[in-house]
Amino acid sequence: MSQTLRAKAGSQSYSIVVGQPLSKFPAAFASLAPRGARVVVAADAAITRRYGAGLLRALKRAGYAAHLLGIPSGETSKTLHEAERIYHFCARAALERGSWVIALGGGVVGDLAGFVAGTYLRGIALVQVPTTLLAQVDSSIGGKTGVDIPQGKNLVGVFYPPRLVWIDPALLKSLPKAHWRNGMAEVIKYGAILDAALFTSLEKKVDALLKGYSSAWQPIIARCAALKARVVQGDPQETRGGRAVLNFGHSIGHAIEAATDYRQYLHGEAVSIGMFAASIVSQQQGLIDQVDRIRLGTLLTHAGLPLRVRRPIPRNRLLECLSRDKKAAGGAVKFVLLEGIGRGTPGQTVSPEVLEVALTTVGL
Repeated sequence: MSQTLRAKAGSQSYSIVVGQPLSKFPAAFASLAPRGARVVVAADAAITRRYGAGLLRALKRAGYAAHLLGIPSGETSKTLHEAERIYHFCARAALERGSWVIALGGGVVGDLAGFVAGTYLRGIALVQVPTTLLAQVDSSIGGKTGVDIPQGKNLVGVFYPPRLVWIDPALLKSLPKAHWRNGMAEVIKYGAILDAALFTSLEKKVDALLKGYSSAWQPIIARCAALKARVVQGDPQETRGGRAVLNFGHSIGHAIEAATDYRQYLHGEAVSIGMFAASIVSQQQGLIDQVDRIRLGTLLTHAGLPLRVRRPIPRNRLLECLSRDKKAAGGAVKFVLLEGIGRGTPGQTVSPEVLEVALTTVGL
């Protein structure tokens, strides 16, 4: 059965629809956008034929002046240069204040197209239609958009909530195996920081879940989406501290991605290493015991995710990227640590000695 969740971002609210097929999207879109509105569908190039072309035809049949633009796959597309290309496309499509951008793809497309929607004409309406596990459980929800620059990941962006998030889990049927693992890192994150019952369920089901899409995935996706929406509602622009809990594993993870020029690790792989490093810090600081650290490491391993980097990264390069982390305050990086499975605690300062132990353990 499908579910409709409500998410709030300050004074704005929007629906997160989980479980309805993509074929029903145009009818739902019609309740938001008047017939004749101009629409740009920004789609991951890898799925343009599979899903993008059909969505374009359906929107045109519904009376919209729709245009389709393919976005090259991969984190290396999340740049100001690619954003500029989309701006030019929007201008050629004659988008106006009442126009829409639909992001069809994974986290890269969602972040990039969301950034363009939030800045073109000082903001036009955005819809997120995530097609990867990572995007369905995490990045499509909450309104964070942005691009990378050489100095770090997501350093340029805006908070810009969508008007609708349309999550069709059946789109995951075509997801490559590596991207199941990539998204599983974020699913495990939600269990580790917010929901011990979810974590325990994943421990029991991880092998079956990684075989690919099945109906068992829908309640897990809906649960993660609800958790994300709840946290974001309490801290929509990450100014009160609560939303920072969602960054568990991301400080070191983002540093790994930036230090390797976004070419050696999928986001979930880097975050997995970051989460395991954070669990080591958590144990070193007496917040969790060895059992919880081992449980997290074991689940990540069973999900096919790494606990260590595949090859060394120069420590000075890693620390340079870590120091530019967007969650830093007063020049110090703040970490999300664990007080137990299901209980994340943000804003934690870590001594150089403890950080050294964690980084060395994960091969950094």
